[in-house]
Amino acid sequence: MTSQSPSGGAPDSGPPHICLLAGEHSGDHMGAGLMAELIERTGGRVRFSGIGGGEMAATGGAFGFESFFPMEELSIGGIFEIAPHIPRVLRRIEETARRVRALKPDIVITIDSPAFAFRVGKKLKGAGVKQVHYVAPTVWAWRPRRARMIADFLDHLLMIFPFEAPYFEKWGLAATFVGHPVAEMGFDQGDGAAFRAAHGIGADQPLLCVMPGSRHSEVDRLLPVFGEALATAKAAMPDLALVVPTVATVAEKVRAAAATWPAPVIVTEGIDAKRDAFAAANAALVASGTATYELACAGVPMVIAYRMAPLSFVIIRMMIKIKYASVVNIVLGRQVAPEFIQGACRPEALADAVLKLFKTPGASEAQQRDLAEVARAFGQGDEPSSRRAGAAILDLLENPRGGA
Repeated sequence: MTSQSPSGGAPDSGPPHICLLAGEHSGDHMGAGLMAELIERTGGRVRFSGIGGGEMAATGGAFGFESFFPMEELSIGGIFEIAPHIPRVLRRIEETARRVRALKPDIVITIDSPAFAFRVGKKLKGAGVKQVHYVAPTVWAWRPRRARMIADFLDHLLMIFPFEAPYFEKWGLAATFVGHPVAEMGFDQGDGAAFRAAHGIGADQPLLCVMPGSRHSEVDRLLPVFGEALATAKAAMPDLALVVPTVATVAEKVRAAAATWPAPVIVTEGIDAKRDAFAAANAALVASGTATYELACAGVPMVIAYRMAPLSFVIIRMMIKIKYASVVNIVLGRQVAPEFIQGACRPEALADAVLKLFKTPGASEAQQRDLAEVARAFGQGDEPSSRRAGAAILDLLENPRGGA
């Protein structure tokens, strides 16, 4: 395979240089999956650079990938939560654009994290590098003008939901539906029996999966309220067992909080342990976000919660155009899993909703049926999203359409 020169001239004989920029744990996983697919499709004839976490480093390290700086510096949620970090983030945006211009890759792929990705993208306009964004911004939920804005500098968009294309194509931005990466991660293939045996959990013992988020701001706000809710649930179900799949960035904080909870807690890291924990769990208490997609694909009934800074919530609530907070509910246009957001996120409400999944006949089974429909909408059972994304990227390199 040949790659186009950065200036758009004749192709050269070197391997294509692909720069990937991720800013979140979920983006790191998506980037690693895309890297693996590109390595396979090119027979290893590819070079990488950019920003990512442990998964991208492990996958792309032999092909030149070394993160420009720790990805965790960008993993900040909320409008006002980010305020103290703005000077550093702005410096990182400038640094990233400068380094990309100097490296002159054949293509830049920004992955989710729109606040960071689109600022970098604007600065790269006119740099002679093709730009692709992976995960369309949720213009169908809020800030629809972003569709027109990103069409000004992006060359292509990779979408994870099939209904998104018209929002962008009307502004001339080509878009390809690739499916949700979570759908190919095998969350429905864990070994629940082995997990229970390994951790001394009885086959019929109730097990609740607890997931308070992957950002420090999320876990700081949710861990206390989750702890109180679990105390109530434990009082009603004395044999209740708890498992907390977490990520390295917040693992220490999660373990410290879990040590104060009213029951022994199993804290795990890594995707294999997460799959098995999902297979073993009867239900979940989860922060709104990517983890809800993972649980949907595993068919685990859930209660969804979220809290953010009060001013952030007021502003977002004024801008939002949809009824639900979680995509699990948005996809089907109805409440599949109960949501407790901001003021509604109270310990007693969360405990009642969790206990309903365990104790109310049919409640868990009804949600599982809906979650199966959600998983199909994410692309579960279809061709893997990373495969479709990899094909789209190589097509753009081999058959360029439009200019950067």
